[in-house]
Amino acid sequence: MDDYFYMREAINEAKLARLEDEVPIGCVIVKDEKIIARSHNYTYKGKSALKHAEILAIDRASKYIGDFRLEDCTMYVTMEPCSMCAGAIINSRIKRLVIALADVKRGACGSNTNITGDRSQLHYLDAEFGIMREESLEILQSFFKKLREKRKRDSCQ
Repeated sequence: MDDYFYMREAINEAKLARLEDEVPIGCVIVKDEKIIARSHNYTYKGKSALKHAEILAIDRASKYIGDFRLEDCTMYVTMEPCSMCAGAIINSRIKRLVIALADVKRGACGSNTNITGDRSQLHYLDAEFGIMREESLEILQSFFKKLREKRKRDSCQ
């Protein structure tokens, strides 16, 4: 297994989110070359700002392992985590973070702010960007294009 395999799995999660009319961001967490948790955004249907793909995946991985410390795990996510998710990544002590697409507006892993890479903290990590970037971008762009078209149709009726 390699980074592309796991990022494809995260992209599959993003596609599931898109099918559920959620912002298409997907995440998987891997330990010892095995996916131990997977999730996608569930904020609209779940009616909670806390139901980001990363938070849900961290919760599932912690339950699977039986500990909040995910020290030997890698997270693959289709879009750069926000500050809430970056904080959870640091607090769960994830070892490695692989991100498809940077988020220059809200990203907190190096693009806008850098919560995960703050070396003054007890735990930090450098995010790796760009793997399968185009695929992730296309999923997000098509989702928001469809959403804009729907809103335009709805406003004309």
